[in-house]
Amino acid sequence: MSPSPLSPSVVVTRQPTTGSYFYCSFLQGTGLSGSGKLVGRSVPASPIAVDTKSLNFSDALSFSNLPLSFLLDLLPPGVCNLLNPAAIYANNEISLGDVEIYGFDYDYTLAQYSNLLHSMIFNTARDILIEQFKYPEGLGKYDYIPGFAIRGLHYDVQKVSCTKFTLLGFVFHWLKPVPDEEVIELYGGTQHIPLYQMSDFYGKGPSLKQFMDIFSLPEMTLLSSVIDYFITHGIEFDQVHLYKDISDAIRDVHVKGVMYKWIEKDMEQYILHGDEIYAVLNRLVNHKKKLFLITNSPFSFVDKGMKHMVGKNWRDLFDMVIVQADKPNFFTDRRKPFRKLDDKGSLQWDKINQLEKGKIYKEGNLFDFLRLTGWRGSKVLYFGDHLYSDLADLMLRHGWRTGAIVPELETEIRIINTEQYMHSLTWQQALTGLLERMQMYQDAESKQVLLEWMKERQEIRSLTKNLFNPQFGSIFRTFHNPTYFSRRLVRFSDIYMASISCLLNYDVNFTFYPRRTPLQHEAPLWMDQLCTGCMKTPFLEEMVHIR
Repeated sequence: MSPSPLSPSVVVTRQPTTGSYFYCSFLQGTGLSGSGKLVGRSVPASPIAVDTKSLNFSDALSFSNLPLSFLLDLLPPGVCNLLNPAAIYANNEISLGDVEIYGFDYDYTLAQYSNLLHSMIFNTARDILIEQFKYPEGLGKYDYIPGFAIRGLHYDVQKVSCTKFTLLGFVFHWLKPVPDEEVIELYGGTQHIPLYQMSDFYGKGPSLKQFMDIFSLPEMTLLSSVIDYFITHGIEFDQVHLYKDISDAIRDVHVKGVMYKWIEKDMEQYILHGDEIYAVLNRLVNHKKKLFLITNSPFSFVDKGMKHMVGKNWRDLFDMVIVQADKPNFFTDRRKPFRKLDDKGSLQWDKINQLEKGKIYKEGNLFDFLRLTGWRGSKVLYFGDHLYSDLADLMLRHGWRTGAIVPELETEIRIINTEQYMHSLTWQQALTGLLERMQMYQDAESKQVLLEWMKERQEIRSLTKNLFNPQFGSIFRTFHNPTYFSRRLVRFSDIYMASISCLLNYDVNFTFYPRRTPLQHEAPLWMDQLCTGCMKTPFLEEMVHIR
């Protein structure tokens, strides 16, 4: 007779293993006592022979010290296939066969940069603060901290804190985490942030600023470092002025061309995947696709970078190139006309009545672009790394298809593919189902078991978060919730990928289909079953009739 779905339970124990994480063991014979308590019995030391094909959740709770390879055997075919970091992921159905025109941003889209660039930006902006803004020389002791921040964070100007919205536990005041109790006090005794304080359509609110640009990683680290110095040394400062000074220092690194000079001087060190970019562009042209480039960077910088990646005749691949476009204003402001540049980058004075293939244009606006090209709607697919500046207006206002370049995706997928992550997530899902099902047992012993489960679940959640980033976790998820960044990614992009080179893995007529993912009211019938390796949740058999 099979075990009753109402009877199984789990007592969680820690087992030391190699590495920094632990296995959670099942106790054999665990169940409910005659008095309705959660109880457990000891575990035999000898291994147990198991028929994994017929194993359900109740049976699985009878075995101890299950290795990860055993747990993975329980998963249905295809569920635990490793994710491909070079894959393209779809938010909306899109057929490349319908796309006639491909558009690209330049920085972090066609040209991806090494992380060394972040250290250079941080150091230079820090020195600008000291030398030009007369900030304390002691700031010179601070260096860039790789991996401190992630994209999508909000910075609260008044409270000088970096925040990953959705849950407590992700707020940093200078370089130190803020206890949950202090966060609640900071926001008037509540976890709620009023809508009017939140960032607007472009991530800029009255007091909360969202950092969506990859270039913003050194800016967030510099903000935290300067605040750390002032508070540590008891120096009073104005929050608004500090934010503006640091933003201006970071801006000067870009606007005054300092960053461009570094990259131009050593492109081999700073630019990644150059040969793959040529392969992508050449393949599209060979299939009769039209190409264009819209970037905020200056022509001389783009020209040198494209010659490095693609070759001296790179302009022959593009139907038009637009530099210093001033996105996102390019997509919304009709006032700036196009200016033509000669081959040396000098401005021409003549009025632009057509956009010619192989020519270089400066500034302009999307409305004139659409009028002069006729490139409208879903036959255009534009790629960019900034969800607001590159993609939002094009999708919501103009109906273009959009592709987001998310370099962090490659690293996050490699973490997801590790045994450590898969084991932690599987056990976390199992514990969550148990807590939900068994919470009605409220005697003293059962409460103790439930507390142990909750403690273990929280430890596993923290462990899983730390695999991605010890301060803020994954760029895409906060525990079970998608992050603010992730929600915008879904809203503003049809497809997303780690780099443009991912296009080489697909036919030019390939159709991307988004996967159907369960809503919360569908989860008991679907997600629990998948995420716990088809080990049935205790209440699943009772709900079969709903199907």
